[in-house]
Amino acid sequence: MKRSFLNSKIHKATVTGSNIDYEGSCMIDISLLKAANILPYEKIDIYNITNGERLTTYSIPGPPDTGEICVNGACCHKVNINDLIIICTYTDLNESEIENHRPTVVYVNSNNDITDKNQNKIKIVNDG
Repeated sequence: MKRSFLNSKIHKATVTGSNIDYEGSCMIDISLLKAANILPYEKIDIYNITNGERLTTYSIPGPPDTGEICVNGACCHKVNINDLIIICTYTDLNESEIENHRPTVVYVNSNNDITDKNQNKIKIVNDG
């Protein structure tokens, strides 16, 4: 049996752009994607802290070291510039993989500069 677990997270990012005429997705500074272990075109969930909206889309790489996070297409109806968001990916694990799994969590400031990367503090405890 496989179970789904958090794999990657960019926590409390600030949306810097919005382009409703684009075909879809969310452009994210490639440096943030790499730090969070999120691949270009990977499925992402966006949780809007500002208004409570949730949506699923995919990432596209943006210019490095800019802090840019731009929602595109239909996402623009649920996320606005300056909203605070959480960006997550998930992975399906077999029972044997769960104990050693550690999600990658990247914390950013209001400019989307990385303030902390926590890959080892979160541990899944399975007491059976």
